[in-house]
Amino acid sequence: MSKEFELYDLELVVDEINGNCTCSMTIGDKVRFTGGKFSLPTNSDFCLYALQSALPLIPAKQRQNHPHDWMETDNTISCPDPACGLIMKIERVKTTVFDHDEVSATRD
Repeated sequence: MSKEFELYDLELVVDEINGNCTCSMTIGDKVRFTGGKFSLPTNSDFCLYALQSALPLIPAKQRQNHPHDWMETDNTISCPDPACGLIMKIERVKTTVFDHDEVSATRD
């Protein structure tokens, strides 16, 4: 039996700013998730507080869910600072194939 599985690569992208973002975020800023890692474009940064509001959703968005599961249809997240008004979207970019034994300390 194959130990390979697919996960979606994701981008968390700033879509709107409807307030005063004190972290100097701009529309289009993004962070990318591939498997259990995240990365930023060269010479960029991303607000830790905005990022933390999205992190709990990332593992579920990386997986294919039932088509009527809200995780398949909802992709908008807001920064926890109500004065900031920053709105982000989680976008599925592509899929990456992983091997269980390369990403887990537990062997099947």
